[in-house]
Amino acid sequence: MSTESGPAPHTADAPPATGWITTPVTADLLRGALDLEHTAHGVLPHRLPARARAQCTDDLLAMAEAQPSGVRLVFRTRATTVELDALRTKNAYEGAPPRPDGVYDLFVDGQLAGQDGVTGGNVALVNMTTGTTEIQPGPAGTVRFGGLPDGVKEVEIWLPHNEITELIALRTDAPVEPLPEGGRKRWLHHGSSISHGSDAASPSATWPALAATLGGVELTNLGLSGSALLDPFTARALRDTPADLISIKIGINLVNADVMRLRAFGPAVHGFLDTVREGHPSTPLLLVSPLLCPIHEDAPGPTAPDFSNLSAGKLQFKAAGDPAERAMGKLTLNVIRDELTRIVKQRAADDPNLHLLDGRDLYGEADFAELPLPDQLHPDAATHRRIGERFAALAFGTEGPFCADSA
Repeated sequence: MSTESGPAPHTADAPPATGWITTPVTADLLRGALDLEHTAHGVLPHRLPARARAQCTDDLLAMAEAQPSGVRLVFRTRATTVELDALRTKNAYEGAPPRPDGVYDLFVDGQLAGQDGVTGGNVALVNMTTGTTEIQPGPAGTVRFGGLPDGVKEVEIWLPHNEITELIALRTDAPVEPLPEGGRKRWLHHGSSISHGSDAASPSATWPALAATLGGVELTNLGLSGSALLDPFTARALRDTPADLISIKIGINLVNADVMRLRAFGPAVHGFLDTVREGHPSTPLLLVSPLLCPIHEDAPGPTAPDFSNLSAGKLQFKAAGDPAERAMGKLTLNVIRDELTRIVKQRAADDPNLHLLDGRDLYGEADFAELPLPDQLHPDAATHRRIGERFAALAFGTEGPFCADSA
C-alpha cells in the first residue's frame, strides 16, 4: 500500500530527506474513528458517523466530534523515522488566555517514545458572549519522530485530543502495514468534555485513555465536549459500533446547557439506553453519574463564563441558575444522580448487565479539596490521572463490571 515519493518537505529540526515512502492514510491504519472524510487537504477522522452529523447543526458538536480524542494511527514497520503532515484547527476564545497546543503521542511497542506537535494551522476564534466562531486560516505543519529503534515494531501515533486534525501525508523511511486488532476487548465510552479530555496533558493522558491502558482494552472514545445531551443520533452511533464493554457518563452537560427538565430527563435516559441495547442486548453497560462539580451540585444551569479573573489570565465558570428553580423541575447534579440511581435499579431487574457507578467515587469532595477544578468545571492533568486510575480499579478490577471474568 506504500508508494515511493520524492523528497519530503524540509522541517525545522532536520534537513531535507530523500527516499521517503508515502503511505495513504486509510481507515485500516486508524483506530478510534467511526468515519473518515476526504477533504481538499487529505482525510479528516470523525468520531460520529455521517448520518449522525447530518442530524445536528450545532457548531459545538461539529467541533467536538471532529477533534480526534482517542484516535490513533496504528501500524507495523521497520522505519526509524516517521513524519506526518497535518492541518490543525485550534480553538481560541476572545478575551481568554491562549489554549495549549495539541500534542501527538508516539508509542513504540506499547511504550511512550516521543511527543511533538505541528505549527501553523487554522484558528477557530470563539466569541463566548455571542456564541459565534470565526475561522482564521493558516498553513499545514509537520510532526516528525526520528531515532526510532531498528527492526520490526508496532507504532501508534495518538492524534491531539483538542484540535481538529486533517491528515495530509504519512511518510516513513521503510514500508508500513496495517496492524490487525489483537485479542483485547473493545471498550466504547461516551461522555462530556471531561471524557473528551478537557485539560489533559496529552491524548494518551485523558482519563479514558489512561483507564484503557490500565485495563488492557481497545478504546473508542465518544466523549464529546459540551455534547453529552442524550441525543438519539449519538445513541444510534453507540448501538451500531462494535463493542465488548460500554460506558455512558451522563449529567454535567445537561445542566451546563439547561436543555431539559426532570420530566423529560427520565424518559430520555430510558430511550437512550433502549437504543444502545438494540445493538448490544447483553454487553456489560456501565452508567456513570456526574463527578463532583460544586457549582452545580444544587444549583441548576445554564453554566456561564465568569470573566472576573480574566485580568489574571484565568477563565472560570459559574452557575447561572437559581437553586429555587429545582422545584420547577430544573436539573442539578444531585437531582440527576438520584434519578439515574432510580432508573438503573428499575432496569437492572430485567438487565443484569446494566451497572451504575457514582461519579463521586471517581472525583469527590476530598479530591476537590486536594485537586480543585481550576476553572470550576474541568479537571487538570493530575486529576485526569486520578480519575483514570480510579475508573480502572472500579470498572476493570476483580469486583468491577468490566472484569475479565465477568465481562
